[in-house]
Amino acid sequence: MLYEHFDLIESIGLDLLFASIFFFIGMAIKDVLKQANVPAFGRKIVWLVLFLGCTGFIAKGIIQLSWEGAGLG
Repeated sequence: MLYEHFDLIESIGLDLLFASIFFFIGMAIKDVLKQANVPAFGRKIVWLVLFLGCTGFIAKGIIQLSWEGAGLG
């Protein structure tokens, strides 16, 4: 049974790995911004860029799922 669902387990594990990497990147950025006393405007720009990166990754996953569901992938 494990062999039959290997692709699903692999894709879930990979998504969890990327989610944890984004979490740790966010924690590292928060620590650097806190120690460097970055102004509020700079912090907002940094968080915006990080959010857009995460959003792009999530959009890629949704597009990939929809294309595979339609038989295009």
